[in-house]
Amino acid sequence: MGPLEPQQRSIEARKLRTDAAQANFLEPLPAHPENGDENTYVDRINSYTKGLPHDDDGIVDPVAYDALINALKSGNPADFDVIPMGFGNFKLRNPQAAYSYFMEGKDPHSYTMPAAPKFASAWQASEAIEVMWQALTRDVPFMNYGSSGLIQDAVNDMNNMSDFRGPKDGNNVTSQTLFRGIGVGETVGPYISQFLLQPIPFGAMTVEQKYKVPTANSINDYLKNYADWLLIQNGGKLSEDAAFKEYYEEPRYLFNGRALAEYVLKDFVFQAYLGAARIIRGYGSNAYDTNDPYQSEAAEARSPLFGNNHALDFIGRVSMGSQNVAWFQKWLVHRRARPEVFFGRVHNHLTQEDINYPIHGDALNSSALIKVRELYGTYLLPTATPDGSPLHPTYPAGHAVMAGAAVTMLKAFFNGDFVIENPVIPSEDGTELIPYEAPEGEPPLTIESELNKLGSNISLGRDVAGVHYRTDGDLGMALGEEYAISVLRELVKTYNEDFAGWTFNKFDGTPVLVSKEGVFFN
Repeated sequence: MGPLEPQQRSIEARKLRTDAAQANFLEPLPAHPENGDENTYVDRINSYTKGLPHDDDGIVDPVAYDALINALKSGNPADFDVIPMGFGNFKLRNPQAAYSYFMEGKDPHSYTMPAAPKFASAWQASEAIEVMWQALTRDVPFMNYGSSGLIQDAVNDMNNMSDFRGPKDGNNVTSQTLFRGIGVGETVGPYISQFLLQPIPFGAMTVEQKYKVPTANSINDYLKNYADWLLIQNGGKLSEDAAFKEYYEEPRYLFNGRALAEYVLKDFVFQAYLGAARIIRGYGSNAYDTNDPYQSEAAEARSPLFGNNHALDFIGRVSMGSQNVAWFQKWLVHRRARPEVFFGRVHNHLTQEDINYPIHGDALNSSALIKVRELYGTYLLPTATPDGSPLHPTYPAGHAVMAGAAVTMLKAFFNGDFVIENPVIPSEDGTELIPYEAPEGEPPLTIESELNKLGSNISLGRDVAGVHYRTDGDLGMALGEEYAISVLRELVKTYNEDFAGWTFNKFDGTPVLVSKEGVFFN
């Protein structure tokens, strides 16, 4: 039964797939710009080398690096097996994922992004100093950002950066814009998205968003001394005592940077977005997209399509593809070193007379370096994890590409203009949620603004942990957004319903319509 005979259905199904493949094939192939640092610096001071053997100055063994490049060029699994490794406690994180194909959306190699900041640039300096301040302020409660002297020090220093590209109020960084994302609405309201605070309806139970949180204690900062830093670059592992992490006895809400860092170090790929989808579903029918074909149906209701199952499918559907897209850029284009490496270069530049790196003055003159030296006696970046960053290049962040993709799918599915009532904020110690009292004239929190904020909480939360830069997050989210639009473009043609298409705003505010007729940016 149905409008098509089995053979006709088979022909239509094949045509749907071949048309999608042809449309993707006909798109111009993009260029893949990179910053040139790999060729500029023969000692690879800004290239990914973690896990390979290094000398006492943290410079990679050139034989090992050449072997890595040879394996990446050939794609031969056997070539990866002969890359010389350091201590071998940690292995390279799946570089062969960069070659994988995907059957939905454009090919992972068909997306592009700007070149990462150059090692010697003011842009790089601003990114690095922001990460250092995120480390130094981990224990400041978010609700105290407006009154904290340490936060004001960070604000003042970031305003001294000559090429800082994060959000500002006019021309200035403020305590309200500090460490926030660049999407529409992200500087409004509490730092943490409502979707990381509100209880999650989870089947027959409700999950309170309290998490295992490390104490506000410098014992929970790692790689503060040079021996530990070098050991980790060589693929070693800290001793049990050095890697010890102290936690509060009772779980807490995400009330400070250290809590957020721990969340993003322990989360699974779509955890935050799964929770968001469940929370939004609980807001009722008006939270669904205004083009939802079942908003005013007399005889039909949404499910499985356009209902909760569909929303959950959306975020799961982009979880693997987003990583394929990220891994191509990480391993086969940019190979950018992590922030911990940059500060290893800063430390050696400032403490060894025979080392002179082209580090921009905005970094060298930063008050953050004075502060970290006073605390720990080095210029190294204190990370929130004893392992430091994971063993894959920093740009873009896999978390960020997933964030951009998942948030885009959810914005397409739900009504971005829906106002979230009764917003909350964590208490000063994170033990409870209290009502958020918005300043007079502040715009309301909406599904769109809080989803944008959610994506940045996850992607920039990795910066707070000390394992990524802002561009890894902001530009990684834009990359994930582009991937998600490509997926939506194919999915929208699979529905039988009389459906006008998915509508949402990009992170930069550009309105988008993804319909059966195509993708339109208004």
